[in-house]
Amino acid sequence: MSAEKWVCEYCTYANYPSAIKCTMCKGQKPLLSEDIFRLNPSPPPAAALIESSALSLSNSNLTSAAGGPSTEARCKWLCAMCTYQNWPRAQRCTQCHTRRDADVQNMQEQLKALSIRRSDPDLMASNRSSPFGSATNLAGSRANLAAARVSPSEGRQAQALAPKWLCVSCTFENWPKSLKCSMCGRGKEPPASTPTEHAAQATLAPPQTPPGGLPASPERDLSAEENCVATNVVNSGKRGQARCLEAANNCDAHQERRLRQLRRQADWNWLNACMGVVENNIGAVETYLACGGNPGRSLTINEVTLLNRNSAFDVGHTLIHLAIRFHREEMLPMLLAQISGSGPGIKRVPSYVAPDLAADIRRHFAAFLRIRKGAFNCHYVNEHATFALPADIEELPLAIQEQLFDELLDRDAQKQLENPPPALNWSLEITARLGSRLMVLWNRSAGDCLLDSAMQATWGVFDRDNVLRRALADSLHQCGHLFYPRWKEYEMIQASLLHFTLAEAQWEEDWNSLLSLASQPGSSLEQLHIFALAHILRRPIIVYGVKYVKSFRGEDIGYARFEGLYLPFLWEQSFCIRSPISLGYTRGHFSALVPTEPYSRIDGARDDAEDVTFLPLMDCEMKLLPIHFLTESEMGREEAIMRQWLDVCMTEGGLMVAQQRLHKRPLLVAQMLEEWLNHYRRIAQVISAPFARRPQLTGYLSDGDTDEE
Repeated sequence: MSAEKWVCEYCTYANYPSAIKCTMCKGQKPLLSEDIFRLNPSPPPAAALIESSALSLSNSNLTSAAGGPSTEARCKWLCAMCTYQNWPRAQRCTQCHTRRDADVQNMQEQLKALSIRRSDPDLMASNRSSPFGSATNLAGSRANLAAARVSPSEGRQAQALAPKWLCVSCTFENWPKSLKCSMCGRGKEPPASTPTEHAAQATLAPPQTPPGGLPASPERDLSAEENCVATNVVNSGKRGQARCLEAANNCDAHQERRLRQLRRQADWNWLNACMGVVENNIGAVETYLACGGNPGRSLTINEVTLLNRNSAFDVGHTLIHLAIRFHREEMLPMLLAQISGSGPGIKRVPSYVAPDLAADIRRHFAAFLRIRKGAFNCHYVNEHATFALPADIEELPLAIQEQLFDELLDRDAQKQLENPPPALNWSLEITARLGSRLMVLWNRSAGDCLLDSAMQATWGVFDRDNVLRRALADSLHQCGHLFYPRWKEYEMIQASLLHFTLAEAQWEEDWNSLLSLASQPGSSLEQLHIFALAHILRRPIIVYGVKYVKSFRGEDIGYARFEGLYLPFLWEQSFCIRSPISLGYTRGHFSALVPTEPYSRIDGARDDAEDVTFLPLMDCEMKLLPIHFLTESEMGREEAIMRQWLDVCMTEGGLMVAQQRLHKRPLLVAQMLEEWLNHYRRIAQVISAPFARRPQLTGYLSDGDTDEE
């Protein structure tokens, strides 16, 4: 029953045979039972048949009745790309949006040259005499149809329809002018007999006349050939899709091979460091830097491909770019210090060599922070420590000692503090006779340098977890009623010396700004914060620094007010210890100043003794260091106040110094220093081994190697 239904040529709806009009769109039923040759008194020319076959997709449209909508349906034009029938008024194909190649009139004029008439005896004779005549005419018709469809203005479509050659290695279809494969680079091979050509030869074979059938007439041959053309167009479209899928698969396989090659050649320490910045894994960044990695290295396109996170990585980005982009405040100072600050070469401080022990030390310090109950509820430490360089350094060879100091100290800050007018190590009596030379430890370059230097001077690690900063911010907020009056009185005295005054609103605004700086990681700190740190550590802090702030040209542009003594005035004297720590201030940067233990400390029998270093309380002009945050009633009693809070003594040269006592170091700090020293001991063993190649090995190790190497 369904086979007898007639299909509407407008909406392709299958209607029952008894229906006169389409049930869906009310279109007229085609005259399927009528003879179209009988309706037309003149015999249909072959050109009209070719035109109707080229402009129709189904045989039902060929038998539509003349006039009305059926006439418009017969005038549809065939898309050259997808063979879809479009209405005459459409300028582009409805399916693939390809422009209409030519109008129907031009098509008719071009097809007239291809018309095959019965009255052409020469052509009929040639068809009968040549067994390949019909196939030859078909090939010529195809060529002419292609020429008619592709106009000179459609150059790109003609190039797309040009026959491509298939690469025998990766099966990628290349353009005819390509001498090498665009995918794998293999050269174009000479053409050989391919299955496609065999299929073409099979197509050109003469049609077989069925047994008992009539010989094929030109009209019947032409219609069969036209159906073959339509079938070949559809089949070629399917083959093109299959080739596209195959080419895509080949492209994926080639890309996978390229990725495997890139993975074998990649620097995984560098790539892991980039991922560590994004994922906040500082250990991966430290591992890369400890291996001598360059923090200024930029990502290449191959490395971005391997990382496969286009939203996070861009070509040309460095670790510093990534740290800024993802707000890694704790990583940025370390990376900046490797590039611009603290001297050339890689820095290998004890906390970098033993990161696990350094993390344990920070947790131990955080566990011993307390808050005192009462009116002055300030944070304070419950256990004291003073960091000093181990005396075991002197047992290393001189070359290894030089390498150790290059990787541990801040040579630039040391030189700046010792240059005239010197602020550090200016007294030979203290440095030579008393053996109290201070060394400037390398520190991270950022706004956290004050807190890092305070942690280095006590426990030998950085304040990487911002424990000390949080304690500082909480103490200033909770105890502001006691810090604020002393700070305001001291600042008013300093302002009066400069002959200016401030309103109360301005004082409150400055105070709120200082509180805000204390709670923001990475922000620079002022004298008030050093004063608060002295209360948290429960010990005096001595700052040796430059007297003037210089511009980038080396010119003095301002007075640096950091140098001096900071005492915990708001605590009772019995609650604090009298052994101070010392910090250095240069170029807007704080560093820890630590002594070296005397060589006699190596003797194991001295496990209960304590060493003493002497810190000068005068400058190179023999003037007492200023004491910060004194009240007006305390002015003029600086020496008495120093003796009250410090263990003060006078040298033979008349120099007033404070005693810094070095007790037995905590267990975790001792383990960290031992692991750090073992690194340089292994280097010394390798250099002193028989047949060792000293210059090459020393040069390699100075660039920075890992503990495993």
